[in-house]
Formats: sequence, C-alpha cells, structure tokens
Amino acid sequence: MQEPLVLLPGMMCDARLFGPQIAELSSEFAVTIAPITHGERVEEIASGLLSVLPPKFALAGLSLGGIVAMEILRRAPDRVSRIALMDTNPLAETPQSSATYEPMIVGARAGRLDEVLTGFMQPDFLAPGPHRTEVLALVQEMGLYLGPDVFIRQARALQRRRDQQSTLRKCKVPALVLCGEYDRLTPVKRHTSMAELIPYAKLTVIEDAGHLPTLEQPQATTAALREWMTQPFILQ
Repeated sequence: MQEPLVLLPGMMCDARLFGPQIAELSSEFAVTIAPITHGERVEEIASGLLSVLPPKFALAGLSLGGIVAMEILRRAPDRVSRIALMDTNPLAETPQSSATYEPMIVGARAGRLDEVLTGFMQPDFLAPGPHRTEVLALVQEMGLYLGPDVFIRQARALQRRRDQQSTLRKCKVPALVLCGEYDRLTPVKRHTSMAELIPYAKLTVIEDAGHLPTLEQPQATTAALREWMTQPFILQ
C-alpha cells in the first residue's frame, strides 16, 4: 500500500492551506496534516512530530513547514520515503534577517496580531490577479485563529533555524522542489539551487502563483504532488 502523506503547513497556517490538495488526494492516499505550532526551535518541532508520525511516510512542507520537513529528514532519513519542499528556504537566518522578527514579536505580544500578520504576508508575495485578495483574507483568518502565542513560537523557531544544505545533499529519496513563479519571499532562484543540491530532485515552478501555490493554483500544485507521490522509489 502507498505510504501515508504528511503535510506540514507554513507559518501561521493550518489545514486550510492544503484544502484543495486534501480534497483531491485523500481519495488516493492517507493524508495527514501535522501541526508545527509547538516548540520554539525547529528541532523541537521536528522531534515532537517524529514521536507521533507513522514509521514511514511521504513528507511535504510549505515555507516554515518545508523548513521543519528538512529537519525531520535530517533526523530520521530512514523514515521519510519521499519529500516535497515548497516555497521554502534551506538557509539559516542572518543576524540582520533574524532581527526583523523582533518588532513583529513585540506587536504580537501587545495585542496587534492582526497588524503583524498583514505586514508579514505582503500582497506582492503572491501572484497578481483576482484571487490575491481572497487568499490573503484566508491567510489572515488562519493566523488570527492560531493566535499570538503560536506566532511568537514560530518566529523564534525561524530565527534559530540551522542551515540544511548538507541535509539536502544527503537526500536519497524522490524529491520535489516546488515554488510559484511570482514568489518574492522565497524566489525561484533559491529553489533552483535547492534542486541542484538534491541528487534526484525535480524542480517544478507553478505559473501564475506566488508564495502559496496550494491556494493560488491548486490544480497545478495537486497534479505535481500526485506525480511525485506515484514516482517509483529509487533503488539505493
């Protein structure tokens, strides 16, 4: 039987980020959404998930979910049967980029999460077009639902994350590196570099999508995930 598919949402997102994919793929695969809301370090989040996830699973993560996915791969490569990294970043934060989270953390603590979320997910991170406003509204709704404590924990985890380029070089399973062509937060160039690091990776750039292709272009994203899920295992 096909291994279960574990989906890891991005920062301040929940299962709704993958709503179209769940609807399409759950008739073919056992699909699970794993929360990345507990822990102030990526390592802590990954450790907590590994204690509850199946012995073997396919793993797909978007943005912060992709960062957690890389840490799970680093810690338990024998348990990850295949990996999809979407609109994410294998690099550690620089001191300068890490510092940009501090005003947001202060704002979240002060009861201004709505304002913080609006500044965090900027419109030009998504593709232009009629769906941008709708997607941004859903992102805001998810973030407010999760609340300020989750925002602070996830921001701290991002600040402290490690460089995972060596993890990608060691990857020996079917890998999909996917991003939207208009993603300005984690650009196509970064995903090209990621795909070059992974021995058997396929790079897929989703047209007319930005940082959240699962919502912006759900059919194309689902098709790429389905193809990746049905790709044969690579013999070692």
